Amino acid sequence: MNLQRPNANDATRTANRSRSVVPMSGLCSRCLDGCTGNCEVFKATFRGRELIYPGPFGDITSGGDKDYPIDYSHLNIQGYALGAKGLPAGVTGDPDTAIFPNVDTETEYGWDIKVKMKTPIFTGALGSTEIARKNWEHFAIGAAISGITQVCGENVCGIDPKLELNSKGKVVSAPDMDRRIEIYRRYHQGYGEILIQMNVEDTRLGVAEYVSKKHGLGTIELKWGQGAKCIGGEIKINSIERAIELQKRGYIVTPDPSSPLSQAAFKDGALREFERHSRLGFISEEGFYAEVKRLRDLGFKRITLKTGAYGLRELAMAIKWGAKAKIDLITIDGAGGGTGMSPWRMMEEWGIPSLYLHAAAREFCQKLADKGMRVPDIAFAGGFSSEDGVFKALALGAPFTKAVCMGRALMIPGMVGKNIEQWLKDGKLPNTVSQFGSTPEEIFICYEDVKNIVGADEMKNIPLGAVGIYSFSEKIRVGLQQLMAGARCFSVPAITRRELMSLTEECAKVTGIPYLMDAYREEAMKILA
Repeated sequence: MNLQRPNANDATRTANRSRSVVPMSGLCSRCLDGCTGNCEVFKATFRGRELIYPGPFGDITSGGDKDYPIDYSHLNIQGYALGAKGLPAGVTGDPDTAIFPNVDTETEYGWDIKVKMKTPIFTGALGSTEIARKNWEHFAIGAAISGITQVCGENVCGIDPKLELNSKGKVVSAPDMDRRIEIYRRYHQGYGEILIQMNVEDTRLGVAEYVSKKHGLGTIELKWGQGAKCIGGEIKINSIERAIELQKRGYIVTPDPSSPLSQAAFKDGALREFERHSRLGFISEEGFYAEVKRLRDLGFKRITLKTGAYGLRELAMAIKWGAKAKIDLITIDGAGGGTGMSPWRMMEEWGIPSLYLHAAAREFCQKLADKGMRVPDIAFAGGFSSEDGVFKALALGAPFTKAVCMGRALMIPGMVGKNIEQWLKDGKLPNTVSQFGSTPEEIFICYEDVKNIVGADEMKNIPLGAVGIYSFSEKIRVGLQQLMAGARCFSVPAITRRELMSLTEECAKVTGIPYLMDAYREEAMKILA
């Protein structure tokens, strides 16, 4: 297990001066009077609370880099030399039919009314962060043409500068939310969906009522938390007028923008930004059932739940209550999280890491299933970025896990594609890109595929970030086909836990996946006998 330095990290733009660092504190073993920095304690001396968050806000995403004792890399995928599962009815497995391009990666989720996706991945909740707002066209169009679900996160209505509320404080017009929904729907190909996530403030503002009445959305998501933080969502604001506006809308804004001290510090230039926080949710079983019923009465066909890296008690509540309420999907997000705006030390040090949390989730689902209960479909989140991680998550959680939620991994292609578009306009393509060509058609391997989907005339309206997300999702899809074919699983439901083996005995103990020297040993001994 590698040691992280709690007093220096690129996320907070800090570094130790000394090569020798105390493991527990992260302080240099020799702290010199007269040092010019730049450890976290040094920088916090004059920038204080700014050091809680990675930065600069709006230009970066960040992810916890703590190296946990075990993670998904401690699982390996089994490969077989015989058999084929999940082939279409009437098709027998042979070298001509059981080829990897024939693997079906489609998945679906939902209790009664299902949503199909072309690939078992979907976006994390892209809400009120500046990264989500300014890149939305790339993210939403990319997800829509890829045939995957796009989750629109919390607080989108609440921070809209053009938000209009009625006399009761409820949303009557939210142009940015309208924009987000309409962009995804314009390019929707029949797979996936856009769904809206709600927190305490969204509920108070009547966001569910607004998106149901105006847009007729089929799904809405309740939020208990995420893998990056156990407090409400945050953004930063660099205008005191804007900070006061959001405070009047009911948000927690710190430091208090109405305080004369804060106003003086802002005027002096020492205080450069404010934080807008959401409230902590307080759940109860009866309240949960009542809220699910309320949302169904508003017309939503599907209710989903996003929960974070809480302990086993909250995990059990999410699964058991979700089963009793017949919700459609639970996304279980493990530590360490990745986000555009979370306290850095919280990302590093709170919550149950993904593999542990997901192993417990599968155990709990099976326990309820053994009692005859039907549990909601499950999605795992928390650090996934490649097809092998997707396969392992589906196998670890089988048969309950239907998809993987990806945060930063699905955002990066949108930002890279957007930047390539700008570099082309400026004539400043870096060598990492220009070695493949000097036009979008040459650079993007899936450019013609996207043109075929949207049409030649419409292609001029497709931002290159969307092409980037499509290209990335195709890499995941084809790579997943190859891994599934090697494990002789030709459809997602055919994937089982037997397709995995643990590389360490500790991993086997945590996950229940056999140690590799024990996996299939009984079958091997029968052959030898």
